Amino acid sequence: MLVSPAIDAGLAGVLGLLVGSFLNVVIYRLPQMLEREWAAECAELNGTPAAETEEFNLVRPRSRCRQCGHVIRWYENVPILSYLVLRGKCSACGTSIGLRYPLVELVTGVLFFLCVQHWGATPAGAAWCAFSAAIVALAMIDWDTTLLPDDITLPLLWAGLIAAALRWTAVPLADALWGAVAGYASLWVIYKVFKLLTGKEGMGYGDFKLFAALGAWFGWQALVPIILMASVIGAVVGIAMKFSSGLREGGYVPFGPFLAGAGLTAMIFGPSSILSAIGL
Repeated sequence: MLVSPAIDAGLAGVLGLLVGSFLNVVIYRLPQMLEREWAAECAELNGTPAAETEEFNLVRPRSRCRQCGHVIRWYENVPILSYLVLRGKCSACGTSIGLRYPLVELVTGVLFFLCVQHWGATPAGAAWCAFSAAIVALAMIDWDTTLLPDDITLPLLWAGLIAAALRWTAVPLADALWGAVAGYASLWVIYKVFKLLTGKEGMGYGDFKLFAALGAWFGWQALVPIILMASVIGAVVGIAMKFSSGLREGGYVPFGPFLAGAGLTAMIFGPSSILSAIGL
């Protein structure tokens, strides 16, 4: 018996809540894992012994309160529900839990719901759910740390090409390939020109790889709408943060979250809708 599309989408939304809970772990731990890896490599190059630390990855140690060290029990880690029951506070010490945790879960759940609602419980629907999860993680990691880890951007790029080859997206493989090439090359050229003129680095290589991944998923034709929307939103947010004294040291705003937001907009509404939204 076939399950109705509405039930499929609902189940996908629930799965998205669970994935969003895991993404909170990825967002917090992956940058620290990379920093530890870099520190170990530097110590090895310098011929000094690396500092011994406890096992730290996406699974170990178990999640705990950063203030008191209380190990979070499984029933305290139910997406959204546990946050509401605990009233946004640690059950042991009462320290506030950031609202961002349930928001990441909710956003991921909604994106999974929309993906399966549009593409159905199909390989295409699963592919776009994976795309959404990767984009959410990248956006939050870049906002926190100004890092766009290769551990996510490169698999995302390859997944876009594979999805195109398997016809899980509406993008022909040739368009996906040239989208990846044009996405990387275009921002690399802008980076080089900006650095030549100002002596400063306007963005990082992670932005090139993320834009290349978006080109693989949407094709080269979508690159202009995506970069325009990311630039407009980035400029508006940057100006607002400047007037509110919200800019971090150095007066910059990471570009990755705005690329990610434009990518999700293109997924939900289509790349052409972006041009209409910004009046072009």
